[in-house]
Amino acid sequence: MPDDASSSRIGLGLAALGRPAYITLDHGDDFAAGRSVADLRSRTHAMLDAAWHAGVRYVDAARSYGLAEEFLGSWLASHPGRRAELTIGSKWGYTYVGGWRLDAEQHERKDHRLATFERQWPETLDALGATPDIYLIHSLTPDSPVLRDRALLDRLGEVAAAGVRIGFSTSGPEQARVIRTALDLRPGSPFSAVQSTWNLLEPSAGGALVEAHDAGWRVVVKEAVANGRLTDRGRVPALAALAHRAGVGADALAIASALAQPWADVVLSGATTLDQLAGNLRADDARGLTAQEGAPFVQDALTYWAERSLLAWS
Repeated sequence: MPDDASSSRIGLGLAALGRPAYITLDHGDDFAAGRSVADLRSRTHAMLDAAWHAGVRYVDAARSYGLAEEFLGSWLASHPGRRAELTIGSKWGYTYVGGWRLDAEQHERKDHRLATFERQWPETLDALGATPDIYLIHSLTPDSPVLRDRALLDRLGEVAAAGVRIGFSTSGPEQARVIRTALDLRPGSPFSAVQSTWNLLEPSAGGALVEAHDAGWRVVVKEAVANGRLTDRGRVPALAALAHRAGVGADALAIASALAQPWADVVLSGATTLDQLAGNLRADDARGLTAQEGAPFVQDALTYWAERSLLAWS
């Protein structure tokens, strides 16, 4: 669908809604009503309804987000008139292996081989009941073989030629390096979209995202609230004070700061409750922090990602 079809630059990410456990701070506190498949399907549908009525028109899922694609697909089937107004992104390259358990030894498994794409692409189509507008390699890092796999790149090019934006998401302290390596594949690259972590604690990918935006790529920001660390739950006094003066929550100020980046086309909310979604959407009422104002919050990228790796699944 056209890139200007969205009436809001805030999108809804389903990472913490499609499976029973995730690494958001105090995630378990949001699910007192239950985390069965039926519970999370109902919650996801309610969140999608609320987001729709609030003007959100971008929804992000992934094969590894438990049943997120299936939940989204059943919601779309219940509202057939809405699909044309939405931009739907999903991702392949990780498989959910958590078995719907909170105490799973492993929740997802990474595999960026062509065989995985060939398995997961039809699974995505079946779960959504529709073709996604954007399809991303999930968490591309320097150790991934993707950017050297000509057969896989050619196959992704075939899907891109059929009208799907092909891209990748990034994670880890070398996000900028991965983005620039992919940009250097031009001409003949299948890529025209990227989804990266950018927030007040970890803005290191910003320069590379400017370059991606200038190249005409669709740029989506994930983890703008740093998995809950940049919300009131994160207890960052300086951010809380600034948010209080702005009349919004810390989450809204963090998201507003991402929205203030001129290269950011969409900033994802990872809300799991209706109250969290409403709070995130207050970002539209706030002025994001400037680079100077945000400087005291910035962490070294290695430190940020090391701390993120310690967040517990709950």
